Amino acid sequence: MKLPKIKVEKELLKKGKRLVVGIDEAGRGPLAGPVVAAAVWVEPSFLEKDFKNKALIRDSKTLSLRQRELVFSQLAKSSNFTFGIGEVSNQVIDRINILRASLLAMKIALDDLFSKLEKRKVFTKEFLQKEKDAICLLLDGNKKIPKISFEQKLFPRGDQNIFSIAAASICAKVCRDRIMEKIHQECPQFGFNKHRGYGTKEHLKNIKKFGLSRFHRRTFGLAKKWCRRRELNPHPGKQDTILSRARLPIPPLRR
Repeated sequence: MKLPKIKVEKELLKKGKRLVVGIDEAGRGPLAGPVVAAAVWVEPSFLEKDFKNKALIRDSKTLSLRQRELVFSQLAKSSNFTFGIGEVSNQVIDRINILRASLLAMKIALDDLFSKLEKRKVFTKEFLQKEKDAICLLLDGNKKIPKISFEQKLFPRGDQNIFSIAAASICAKVCRDRIMEKIHQECPQFGFNKHRGYGTKEHLKNIKKFGLSRFHRRTFGLAKKWCRRRELNPHPGKQDTILSRARLPIPPLRR
């Protein structure tokens, strides 16, 4: 199996970059739930070291649930990894569209990461605010985060090829899965604990049977058709525009 490389991170560090961050998201395609992004920084001296389960830091889609949880737990406990999480709710997704919501989640994740790095005294607030040329973001996909001044490099399928992005894909996926478990407790009839909001046959069947929950994206697929048939506005009103990093609580990520 092809494993992500550290080549890009090493080259950037040699060129004088001091903070290289991998960013990825989870949950662009589902019919329900938030989109969640993660921003990951790896201690440079740690990149070339061998460590337990290093081969499992790869595209999260190639890992089982147990493997993802195992790696996530290891990353959360390690002082060599720091990550930030960003969440954008389904209501905001419906209002601004999924692409803009995904990029917004990445921006929130980056802000969260910087806050943690500053708190841990890895980088000072002054460095994060003024040394912008020393910072580089590695993004999965082909769209840059708007309105930020850091250098951004785009990597389609970056979660398959770039180590830091692969780590971010795991963090984003695990955190979103945990959010969907919380949502399942409120709406067990939809089976969110199994399909995580994706458009499986079971999920579509349950939408037809029970209608939409407050967690469904009304501008997506069958949910959009359901709204049209009932002459409902798929776009939320002002009362639904709240953007929350944790609309439902995510279990503690770091010690």
